[in-house]
Amino acid sequence: MSTTTLRFRRVTRDLSLPVTVYIGVVASAAAGLLAALLLDGGSVENWPGVLGLAAIAAVGERGRINLRGRLDVSISLLPAILAAVLFGPVAAMIVFGASVFGLTIPLAGRIAYLATRALTGAAAAGSAAGVVAVMAGGTGAIIASSAAAVLCAEVLDSAFAGATHRLRGNGSWREAAAELFPVIVASVPLYSPAVALLVLAYREVSPWTLPLFFAPALAAQRWFLMYQEQQRLATDLQGANESLTAANLSFAKGLIATLDARDKYTAGHSAAVAIYARDIAKRMDLSEPQQSLAHLCGLVHDIGKIGLPAGLLEKPGALTLDERREMQKHSEIGERILANVATYSEIASIVRHHHERVDGQGYPDGLGKSEIPVLSRIIAVADAYNAMTSDRPYRDAMPSRVARLRLAQAVENQFDTSVVAAFEAILAGADEDYRLARSDDFALSSPGVEPKAEALPALAYSRG
Repeated sequence: MSTTTLRFRRVTRDLSLPVTVYIGVVASAAAGLLAALLLDGGSVENWPGVLGLAAIAAVGERGRINLRGRLDVSISLLPAILAAVLFGPVAAMIVFGASVFGLTIPLAGRIAYLATRALTGAAAAGSAAGVVAVMAGGTGAIIASSAAAVLCAEVLDSAFAGATHRLRGNGSWREAAAELFPVIVASVPLYSPAVALLVLAYREVSPWTLPLFFAPALAAQRWFLMYQEQQRLATDLQGANESLTAANLSFAKGLIATLDARDKYTAGHSAAVAIYARDIAKRMDLSEPQQSLAHLCGLVHDIGKIGLPAGLLEKPGALTLDERREMQKHSEIGERILANVATYSEIASIVRHHHERVDGQGYPDGLGKSEIPVLSRIIAVADAYNAMTSDRPYRDAMPSRVARLRLAQAVENQFDTSVVAAFEAILAGADEDYRLARSDDFALSSPGVEPKAEALPALAYSRG
C-alpha cells in the first residue's frame, strides 16, 4: 500500500462512506482535468498576476460570513473569476484553489474544497472562453464572457456547497440552495461589471492596472460584511422578540393563576376568552400581531378583579347597586395594574374599555362604537359568551344556542355587529367542546396558548 493511500485512509477514517466517496470523486476529477489541460498545452502567462490574485482569494476566504448554521460564503470568487476570464482554466484552477489557504478546516475538508473550487474555476474559464469564441472578440464579448463566468462560478460553487452541506448532515440541498440563491442574484450584477472593467483595463490599457482590482475587492468585502451585520441584527431582533413574547405570556399566566385561585367559578374564563378573541380577530382578517394582541388581552382582561373587596366575586345572589358599582371598577383597576408593566400600555387601554357598549351606555367612560378599540369590542363579545355558557354562583350555565341568540339580540346596542357575525360564523362550524370551552386548547397550561390581545366582558350578561 502506498504512502498516499495510507494518508488518504487516515484522513477519511472518521468520515461516512458517502462523504469519502464524494471526496475521492471530486479530487480525482480535479486532478484529471488539470493533467489534461497541461498535456493539451495549458499554461500560466502571468505568474505574478496569478499569484497576486491567489493571495487576494485566500485573504477573502478568511472574511467568510455565516448565512445559517454551518453554511458560509465569501468574496474569494471575485479574484478567481477575474483570473478565469483573463488567464484561462489553469490559472483559474490555481486561484480558485488558493482560497483553501484562507480556511482552518480538517484535511479532508481541505481536499474536498480545493478540488471543488478547482473544478469551478476551470468551468468558469471555459464558459468565458466559449462566449468569446461565439462573439468573436470585442468589448461586448468581454462583458458577456465576464457575466457568463460569474454566473457559472456562482451556480457551480453553490451546487458543490449544497452537496457538501447535505453530505455532512447539516441540512437538505434545497435548504442550502434557498439560502444561497439571494447571494447568487446579488453577486452576478455586482461582480460582472467589475470583472469586465478590469479585463478591459488589463488588455486595452496596461497589465499594471491589475492592482486596481483591490478597490472592487474591498467594496465587495464591505458589502458582504454589511450583509452579515444585517443578518446578525435580524437574528438578534427575532430572538429578542421571542423572549419578550415568552415573558409577556408567562407574566399574563401568572396574573390569571392568581385570579383563578381566588374565584373558582371564573377559573379558566380568561383562557377561554383569550382563545375566542384570537379566533374572532383571525376571522375578521386582522393582522397576525393583532391576533396575538387579542389573545394576550383576553388573558388579562379581568385582572382588575384582584383588587375587588373580598366576597364580592363569590356572592351567590344578586348584587346590590353599590356592589355593582364596585364590581364595575375592575376595568379601571386592571388598567392601573397593567399600565405599570413595560410594553403593556396598549393592553392596559384595551382592558379599560372592555365593558364599553357600542350605544355609549357602557363603562367606565361611556364611549361610542367608533371610539372603542376594535380589540375591546372583540373581547366584549368573547367574554360575554363565555360568561353566559359557564356556571356562576348566581345562575347555571346557558346552552350555547341560547347564548348565541342573546349575542344576536344585543348587536348595535351592546355589541359590534361585525364582531358578533364573525364569532357566530366560528361557532356555527365548531363542535360542542369548542362552543363550551371544554377542549384541551382552552387549558391555561396548554402549549397552544400564546400571548394574544385582550377580549372584553359584556355588561348585560356577566358581573364584570
